[in-house]
Amino acid sequence: MRTLIVVFTLIASLLAVPAAFAAPTCQDINGSTIRCGTPGAMPVGWTLSPEQLLARQSAGPQYPSTIELLELFCVMGVFFAVMALMPEFDGRRAGDWDRQEGDPEERRKW
Repeated sequence: MRTLIVVFTLIASLLAVPAAFAAPTCQDINGSTIRCGTPGAMPVGWTLSPEQLLARQSAGPQYPSTIELLELFCVMGVFFAVMALMPEFDGRRAGDWDRQEGDPEERRKW
Protein backbone atom coordinates (compact mmCIF):
# COMPACT_ATOMS: atom_id res chain seq x y z
CA MET A 1 0.00 0.00 0.00
CA ARG A 2 2.84 2.38 0.84
CA THR A 3 4.60 1.72 -2.44
CA LEU A 4 1.35 2.46 -4.28
CA ILE A 5 1.08 5.81 -2.49
CA VAL A 6 4.71 6.63 -3.33
CA VAL A 7 4.15 5.72 -6.99
CA PHE A 8 1.00 7.87 -7.25
CA THR A 9 2.75 10.77 -5.52
CA LEU A 10 5.67 10.52 -7.91
CA ILE A 11 3.41 10.40 -10.96
CA ALA A 12 1.34 13.34 -9.70
CA SER A 13 4.44 15.43 -9.03
CA LEU A 14 5.83 14.70 -12.50
CA LEU A 15 2.56 15.62 -14.19
CA ALA A 16 2.17 18.83 -12.18
CA VAL A 17 5.54 20.27 -13.30
CA PRO A 18 5.09 23.04 -15.89
CA ALA A 19 6.92 22.73 -19.19
CA ALA A 20 10.04 24.82 -19.60
CA PHE A 21 10.17 26.86 -22.78
CA ALA A 22 13.37 28.16 -24.30
CA ALA A 23 13.87 31.75 -25.34
CA PRO A 24 13.57 32.42 -29.06
CA THR A 25 16.76 32.48 -31.09
CA CYS A 26 17.51 34.76 -33.99
CA GLN A 27 19.88 34.55 -36.90
CA ASP A 28 22.26 37.08 -38.36
CA ILE A 29 22.44 37.93 -42.05
CA ASN A 30 24.79 34.95 -42.66
CA GLY A 31 22.36 32.46 -41.07
CA SER A 32 24.38 31.92 -37.87
CA THR A 33 22.47 31.64 -34.61
CA ILE A 34 22.70 34.77 -32.48
CA ARG A 35 20.94 36.11 -29.41
CA CYS A 36 17.92 38.27 -30.19
CA GLY A 37 18.26 41.98 -29.55
CA THR A 38 21.98 42.16 -30.27
CA PRO A 39 23.35 44.26 -33.14
CA GLY A 40 23.17 42.32 -36.40
CA ALA A 41 20.33 40.05 -35.28
CA MET A 42 17.47 39.58 -37.71
CA PRO A 43 13.84 39.50 -36.51
CA VAL A 44 12.53 36.44 -34.65
CA GLY A 45 11.56 33.70 -37.10
CA TRP A 46 13.69 35.00 -39.99
CA THR A 47 15.70 32.32 -41.78
CA LEU A 48 17.83 32.10 -44.88
CA SER A 49 16.13 31.02 -48.06
CA PRO A 50 16.72 27.36 -48.96
CA GLU A 51 18.91 28.37 -51.92
CA GLN A 52 21.15 30.56 -49.74
CA LEU A 53 21.36 27.85 -47.07
CA LEU A 54 22.37 25.22 -49.63
CA ALA A 55 24.98 27.54 -51.14
CA ARG A 56 26.54 28.25 -47.73
CA GLN A 57 26.59 24.56 -46.73
CA SER A 58 28.16 23.41 -49.98
CA ALA A 59 30.83 26.15 -49.90
CA GLY A 60 32.67 24.68 -46.89
CA PRO A 61 34.80 21.54 -46.88
CA GLN A 62 32.76 18.43 -46.19
CA TYR A 63 35.55 16.04 -45.20
CA PRO A 64 38.94 16.61 -43.57
CA SER A 65 41.86 16.65 -45.95
CA THR A 66 44.56 13.96 -46.00
CA ILE A 67 47.01 16.33 -44.29
CA GLU A 68 44.54 16.99 -41.46
CA LEU A 69 43.98 13.25 -40.95
CA LEU A 70 47.75 12.64 -40.91
CA GLU A 71 48.20 15.41 -38.33
CA LEU A 72 45.44 13.89 -36.19
CA PHE A 73 47.06 10.43 -36.26
CA CYS A 74 50.46 11.92 -35.38
CA VAL A 75 49.04 13.84 -32.42
CA MET A 76 47.23 10.73 -31.17
CA GLY A 77 50.41 8.67 -31.63
CA VAL A 78 52.45 11.16 -29.59
CA PHE A 79 49.78 11.19 -26.87
CA PHE A 80 49.71 7.40 -26.58
CA ALA A 81 53.53 7.21 -26.69
CA VAL A 82 53.76 9.63 -23.75
CA MET A 83 51.15 7.59 -21.88
CA ALA A 84 53.12 4.39 -22.53
CA LEU A 85 56.38 5.94 -21.31
CA MET A 86 54.94 7.06 -17.97
CA PRO A 87 56.26 5.10 -14.98
CA GLU A 88 54.14 2.54 -13.15
CA PHE A 89 52.46 4.12 -10.15
CA ASP A 90 49.70 2.65 -8.05
CA GLY A 91 50.50 4.28 -4.68
CA ARG A 92 50.50 1.07 -2.62
CA ARG A 93 54.20 1.04 -1.77
CA ALA A 94 55.72 3.49 0.69
CA GLY A 95 58.42 4.33 -1.85
CA ASP A 96 55.80 5.65 -4.25
CA TRP A 97 55.25 8.71 -2.09
CA ASP A 98 57.57 11.48 -0.97
CA ARG A 99 58.13 12.32 2.67
CA GLN A 100 55.09 14.04 4.21
CA GLU A 101 54.63 16.18 7.29
CA GLY A 102 54.32 14.09 10.44
CA ASP A 103 56.17 11.08 9.00
CA PRO A 104 58.66 9.50 11.39
CA GLU A 105 62.33 10.08 10.63
CA GLU A 106 62.96 6.43 9.90
CA ARG A 107 60.60 4.85 7.46
CA ARG A 108 59.68 1.26 7.82
CA LYS A 109 60.23 -0.86 4.75
CA TRP A 110 57.32 -3.13 3.99
